[in-house]
Amino acid sequence: MSAFAADWLNLLLRWAHLVVGIGWIGTSFYFIALDFSLRKRERMNEGVYGTAWLVHGGGFYHVEKYLVAPKTLPADLVWYKWEAYLTWVTGFALLIVQYYWHANLYLIDRSVLALRPSEAIVISAASLAAGWFIYDFLCRSWIGRSTPRLAACVFVLIVAAAYFYQHVFSGRGALIHVGAFVGTVMAVNVFGIIIPNQKKITAALVAGRDPDPRLGAIGKQRSLHNNYLTLPVLVMMVSGHYPMLTGHPQSWLLVTLIVIIGAMVRHFFNRHDAGDPVGKIAWTLPVAAAGLAVAVFLTWPRVPELAAGVVVSDAEVLTIVDKHCVMCHSPRPTHEGVEEPPKGVTLDTIDGIRRHGQSVLTQAVRTKTMPVGNDTAMTDEERARLGAWLQAHQE
Repeated sequence: MSAFAADWLNLLLRWAHLVVGIGWIGTSFYFIALDFSLRKRERMNEGVYGTAWLVHGGGFYHVEKYLVAPKTLPADLVWYKWEAYLTWVTGFALLIVQYYWHANLYLIDRSVLALRPSEAIVISAASLAAGWFIYDFLCRSWIGRSTPRLAACVFVLIVAAAYFYQHVFSGRGALIHVGAFVGTVMAVNVFGIIIPNQKKITAALVAGRDPDPRLGAIGKQRSLHNNYLTLPVLVMMVSGHYPMLTGHPQSWLLVTLIVIIGAMVRHFFNRHDAGDPVGKIAWTLPVAAAGLAVAVFLTWPRVPELAAGVVVSDAEVLTIVDKHCVMCHSPRPTHEGVEEPPKGVTLDTIDGIRRHGQSVLTQAVRTKTMPVGNDTAMTDEERARLGAWLQAHQE
């Protein structure tokens, strides 16, 4: 497949992923907020747990929630499931197109672990499946009977996955896999737990039996998990655009902070929707701010230093760049799978290197995310000398 066709396929899948993902996130945020906003009223229909009055789009809505289900169901009952299913399907398709198809370029970093593409793909798929089974075991075990205990264990599971991926894949591959790992848990929660439980409740009603209230409680638990995991997943999904994250030597620690920040922000809004006084939940915002401050500190730009008085010539920089960068960043790239310079960046001349100096400094020196996968084995000494020249010639 030509690079042109591959780019269009990637774009269309990414577009579809965004569209259905927005739908899934929107319904998750809406229904959790709705659930927390329900109030007891003096007069409610039989079996109603609570109601909410809403205004939107020039009209008023009156919503009722049944603790289990009404005695009879309407024929036009709406099921919210395809947003979740298609988000995972399009996301996994993107993983195939971007990372499996070009495993040597984006997924594998031989300075981290020397893998063949087939090995990397098997590890990827197997770890995503294993993540779900471990998570589901935690929820079904005695651990799942305590919300704080379960939250702590799921948190440790995600951090452990981040640590594992950092020591197996490239920087970009590691963080996108953390997102895929959590996203898979969220999608299978819908496909394997929430929707099947709702179907069992519906089947019981149709058969004239009383539904098992545990089924609804379990579905609500998994739905709430999905809600708290959404914000960290979004950061993981866009992490490939930010080398300060993907190129960090302890990216698993950044994942830890991102999960804490996202959970605190979601908790604030969830409890605010539930009607808790701001003074009672305000503690979450300083915790999130502290986590953000630590993340900024950990990613603060640092450039390797050379011994005092060392001067790097233009000719030496051209030699370094020609060895490690020009196979992709030239008018006619020679790297397999690259048919045009990424983002139009060409580095085959001194003027080109100087013009894109800040990007080169970030990508190749500070974060070491370039060359991709370090397949040319660029040394720390070469990065330091390139960085010294770039800093001396900043425009």
